[in-house]
Amino acid sequence: MLSLHAHRDQWLGNIRGDVLAGLVVALALIPEAIAFSIIAGVDPKIGLYASFSIAVIVAITGGRPGMISAATAATAVLMVTLVRDHGLQYLLAATVLAGLLQIGAGLIKLGYVMRFVSRSVMTGFVNALAILIFMAQLPELIGVPWLTYVMVAAGLGIIYLFPLITKAVPSPLVCIIVLTAIAMYFGFDLRTVGDMGELPSTLPVFLIPRIPFSLETLLIILPYSAGVAAVGLLESLMTATIVDDLTDTPSDKNQECIGQGIANMATGFIGGMAGCAMIGQSMINVKSGGSGRLSTFCAGIVLLFMIVVLGQWVKQIPMAALVAIMIMVSIGTFSWSSIKNLRSHPRSSSVVMLATVACVVVTHNLAIGVLVGVLLSGIFFAWKIAQLFRVTSTLSVDGGSRAYVVEGQVFFASADDFTASFDFKEALEKVTIDVSQAHIWDISSVAALDMVVLKFRREGADVQLVGLNEASETIVDRLAIHDKPGALERLMGH
Repeated sequence: MLSLHAHRDQWLGNIRGDVLAGLVVALALIPEAIAFSIIAGVDPKIGLYASFSIAVIVAITGGRPGMISAATAATAVLMVTLVRDHGLQYLLAATVLAGLLQIGAGLIKLGYVMRFVSRSVMTGFVNALAILIFMAQLPELIGVPWLTYVMVAAGLGIIYLFPLITKAVPSPLVCIIVLTAIAMYFGFDLRTVGDMGELPSTLPVFLIPRIPFSLETLLIILPYSAGVAAVGLLESLMTATIVDDLTDTPSDKNQECIGQGIANMATGFIGGMAGCAMIGQSMINVKSGGSGRLSTFCAGIVLLFMIVVLGQWVKQIPMAALVAIMIMVSIGTFSWSSIKNLRSHPRSSSVVMLATVACVVVTHNLAIGVLVGVLLSGIFFAWKIAQLFRVTSTLSVDGGSRAYVVEGQVFFASADDFTASFDFKEALEKVTIDVSQAHIWDISSVAALDMVVLKFRREGADVQLVGLNEASETIVDRLAIHDKPGALERLMGH
């Protein structure tokens, strides 16, 4: 638990920096929240309400001060099919359930699972997310008037060139203002945010999703909720790790799981979609001077003020401006150095990264891609460790005994090599197996050790096992059978 002083410092330790950073982030959140709503196939107000709610609640309940959470593309892309097939109310229900699952994950300490996600998986995750964001823009770029392409190109030009003049104002916001002004002044016939649905003009209110409360409904929303919960936590915890490094401060990953869950659950009850931490916005916040919970809180409050009070202006934004911003997000999210590193990084790392990307792009499910990446990382790691193993032996002068020295890790991947390293047909009176430079890890390695000892005894040799470290001795004493009555008969009976 945080002390009162530490908690107060997270809120009031950087008031000026947090407030200014929160204002900048709020301005940059508007176009992304709208764009992510459109990706999910819902009215812009769904994403805007969600960004307000998630930011404010996570500021209070989260475990990583200074990190920005809101509606994101990572969760929006998972909801497309649900919205299309079942409608908005099911999305709200899935958001509430996803929040509950995340709270449960935090309570059982799943935040520690992040230590098993390798850098290659994280890179693949980020690259796949970038590809999905870009693919989501294609409907707005196919079969549209040529003027749309001109506006998108102009928007990208503003986004990338304006920071050369000043970085005081986010260039995506400048892109929106300029393109909207041009479109309105010249009367361009372009799709606008207003064409996608009504923006909110009032504060959000509490509501219960209007769906049948039945097992059938649960089975419909559970797969989506599980995917959103997993992806949301993965992106949030990875972003928290990045912010930890940037600020040189620790965070509570399990509390972040609970905080994200509370935020998503509450958001579903006010008509918002699920969200999670945002890598890009968190970077903007930190680089703008934000480091405390107040920056995230201010971002949410200012966002709500702008959409409720200035909504008539927001709905005039041309879709071309949002497409330009999302292309920028896609380009900025993708790890371009990972392509260059394919030649220099270990082949196993490159395979893990590419497999993660491929699985996500094919399934449109970030959780599946990360799961495949983690499994491959584990397999490659086990294979590599299994190679760091050998058995050497020395025959006595009289030829009556042999001493085997085992080095390395004995576990399921190296158990067969361990067994194959002994010559059971050699006529010996005594065999010494020295494992002082080895470690016995699991039931497979204990079974292999039993097999070796019992086979030598079957051939009439006296076997002595020496050098067990404390951990190896514990598992051998508990699971091994070679010193138990009838062990040799059981082996021969096999």
